[in-house]
Amino acid sequence: MASPRPLYAQGAGSAASSARRGGKARLYAAIGAVIIVIVILAALYAGGLLRPQAPLRYLGSPSGYEAFVPNGQTINYNGQTDPIGSLILNNGTTLHDVIWDGQYASTIINNHNQIVQLNSQFVGQTDPVNNQPYVPLQDFYVIKGQVPVEQATINGQTYYVIDANKINPADIAGFYTYDKWVSNFVAAMNTPGTYAAGLPGNSPVYDWANVTGTVAYQTHLYQQYSNFFGGDVLVQSNGTIIPYGITSSPLGSALNNYIFVQQPYNPPS
Repeated sequence: MASPRPLYAQGAGSAASSARRGGKARLYAAIGAVIIVIVILAALYAGGLLRPQAPLRYLGSPSGYEAFVPNGQTINYNGQTDPIGSLILNNGTTLHDVIWDGQYASTIINNHNQIVQLNSQFVGQTDPVNNQPYVPLQDFYVIKGQVPVEQATINGQTYYVIDANKINPADIAGFYTYDKWVSNFVAAMNTPGTYAAGLPGNSPVYDWANVTGTVAYQTHLYQQYSNFFGGDVLVQSNGTIIPYGITSSPLGSALNNYIFVQQPYNPPS
């Protein structure tokens, strides 16, 4: 018959077993903590917070006008849903794959969605005044002065990122016109001699049987179904006009000459 194990031996074995269990628990806890840290770091990197940032540059002219043109795509950047589009500089250069990050990002997305919805509703129908087909309109956001931009790589794609929070809100305003005229609009704003004027309700421009007459009427039409305001024109020194409308936000005061138009437009007879 075997002798019973001494009590001190049983106690030592129990202590060793407990130590092994405690060591495993601490190991599992440490592994779990490492996994949590890795997940958090991955999330921060995906949001752009841990990526190395390129130096901020200011593009355009201090006295010129630049424009961001949304294309309907959005991206999550720094934890915010931002619109993607193009940036037209005062000299006519256009940058693509541009993110608008910061103030007015959600406003731009909402405004653009309204334009897209109205285009879907009316393009393909006929202007009842001049009997010409409606055309697609495009919203865009003019910045007076230089635009703060940095480059960022997201999922292997390089973007230009506008740091909108570094722009004075008084220097930003939203407009809309025929989508093929946006670059012409920016060029006209940067051309000496261009001024803004309003179209009276009985203006003969609405009767013109061309795209100019159609867009003039269409900016008013979209006003009836949105928070936009139509019926203005840019008048260039050569006599060419570009009809346009204004979004209700942003409405920077530095662009008041194009927003609160006092002078009526009377076409040459």
